[in-house]
Amino acid sequence: MMDSIAIKINSLRKKLHDHNHHYYVLDCPLISDYEFDQLLNELIELEERYPEYYDLNSPSLRVGGAVTKNFKTVRHDFQMYSLDNSYDLDDLKEWENRLRKQLGRNEITYTCELKFDGASISITYENGELFRAVTRGDGVQGDDVTENVKTIPTVPLKLRGKVPQRFDIRGEIILPYKGFQAMNNERISRGEEPYMNPRNTASGSLKLQDSSLVAQRPLECYLYQAIASHPLYTTQWEGLQLAQSWGFHVPQHFIQADNLEEVLTFINHWDQNRKNLPYEIDGIVIKVNKIEDQIELGYTAKAPRWAMAYKFKADSVSTRLHSVDFQVGRTGAITPVANLEPVLLGGTVVKRASLHNADQIAKLDVRIGDIVQVEKGGEIIPKIIGVSISERPHDLTPLRYIDCCPSCGSLLQRIDGEAQHYCINTSGCSPQIVGRIQHFISRKAMDIEGLGAETIQLLHENNLVQDYSDLYRLTKDQLIPLERMAEKSSENIIRGVESSKQIPFERVLYGLGIRYVGQTVAKILAHHFKNSSSLSLATVEELVEVDEIGDRIARSVVDFFNNPHHQLILQRLEQFGVQLKLNESEQKSTLLSGKRFVISGVFPTISREELKSLIELNGGKIVSSISSKTSYVVAGDNMGPSKKNKAHALNIPLLTEQDFLLMIQ
Repeated sequence: MMDSIAIKINSLRKKLHDHNHHYYVLDCPLISDYEFDQLLNELIELEERYPEYYDLNSPSLRVGGAVTKNFKTVRHDFQMYSLDNSYDLDDLKEWENRLRKQLGRNEITYTCELKFDGASISITYENGELFRAVTRGDGVQGDDVTENVKTIPTVPLKLRGKVPQRFDIRGEIILPYKGFQAMNNERISRGEEPYMNPRNTASGSLKLQDSSLVAQRPLECYLYQAIASHPLYTTQWEGLQLAQSWGFHVPQHFIQADNLEEVLTFINHWDQNRKNLPYEIDGIVIKVNKIEDQIELGYTAKAPRWAMAYKFKADSVSTRLHSVDFQVGRTGAITPVANLEPVLLGGTVVKRASLHNADQIAKLDVRIGDIVQVEKGGEIIPKIIGVSISERPHDLTPLRYIDCCPSCGSLLQRIDGEAQHYCINTSGCSPQIVGRIQHFISRKAMDIEGLGAETIQLLHENNLVQDYSDLYRLTKDQLIPLERMAEKSSENIIRGVESSKQIPFERVLYGLGIRYVGQTVAKILAHHFKNSSSLSLATVEELVEVDEIGDRIARSVVDFFNNPHHQLILQRLEQFGVQLKLNESEQKSTLLSGKRFVISGVFPTISREELKSLIELNGGKIVSSISSKTSYVVAGDNMGPSKKNKAHALNIPLLTEQDFLLMIQ
């Protein structure tokens, strides 16, 4: 009898999964809502009577009910990158020229997809069932919002057909206009403030603690990129078709383009027609279509080289400028910020906007009391783009840029060739001090648990930290008396600071906050010079000989290490045990020292990232394009013919995966 119950329950679940797919994904319902509800109620009744047949991906769980007090932080299996932005055809042409140079050919095909304005999500499936859903977070790790995502009808709980054993799929959770308006009408009828915009409401929905509340919101999810440890398809176009066959709700509007002219036609069409869509989009995403080309092009520290987001021109509004503040950044850069009459722009109330620098103020001839046009740059950061001269009162005087630092009073300097003014009082200017320490403790640098921006400000105001080396002097007795600080939180900070001594050298170097030294540059410098002592002795000439290090970066590095204050801080960090050299375990050998490798194609048993790691661990260097300085090309399947021909023309040896592995044995 129990077997027949199990068969009945599984049969109902399968029917409901199929009807959900037809209703929400295919937009082709096979039964009425009443009939669907009857089936669902029958399933719920059986599951309550026979809890031993519980299934965490049952259609009955769409209604929610799980309560999550704290969302667990989870590391992504595959990093979630941002996209580089472009705003005109010239940007796209420059991007295509870079692609052609790296791929070694002119013919490139693309896919064009709508860029949804929602909340990014990464969903993991195991054995055809939804396993986990994680927000973007910082790209490396995000919040586990699985219970909330399960309530979204367009997210399949079980997949159709033959699927990989485990993979991630990326997408965007959105709130269509119709559902958003219905939610606001209901709030207004209850005397509550309406939500500001669909994007923020969709994003906020994912962090509601009660999943039954999420289930009541008409959220949708469009999924567009499946990722596994090996390629699942040969083109992005094929990937979208495959995802659709597995039961995913993929974007409805996408094309394959053979050139930039076709890309531009698609962009222009949706720029003119986007208001006719049932949801918000803020641009078009253009991707190199062939997956082997995507692998060849790879990633920067922040974004894939094979994709570009074309952003539509942002909406602008007019409002009055009341005053201008001058903010000091961690590098000493001064940024003028306008204080505005509050105005609604892009669904949010804007009160402040960037004026960038002295040149921009002079160019706009902006004055206190002017009516100004405000736009969201990249639809994120508000900026002033114009002034209504015709509406200007006659008594307004030109805005004078400041001469001295608004925090410490030091005279400002402007470096030749740069637009911004700087406060050069690096060791005595509070905003710079606090900003540098906040950068040092950030997740991508030292990632010190228990410390945040507000705590750093508090520590500085109480004269406990004047630079980041002071963090390693802190004691629990110093922390406990501070405002909002208890014994447990004090212990967490001390423990987090101690743990940060194990952070590898390349991240420490990034955390030092050297101007122009981001994550990628820090990694290059760390692996080239091996330790801070060698790096501190390097000349500008020696630095520019390192791949991807230009004159501006080189001079900034030399200036940093020549500063006596910085030298003292580094000595203290070394005394406290912070990693200022590569660990021996980070480099296996010097077998490949001085050798430059280009990696091309797909490999049978090892990923490209693993291959890069092995080259660097053995002292070799990765370069992106073949030249006379290239030592070897590690060639896999589907290597481009133009690269192969160039390697042969320059007599550069081609290595198979097996050849390379034998080389480093």
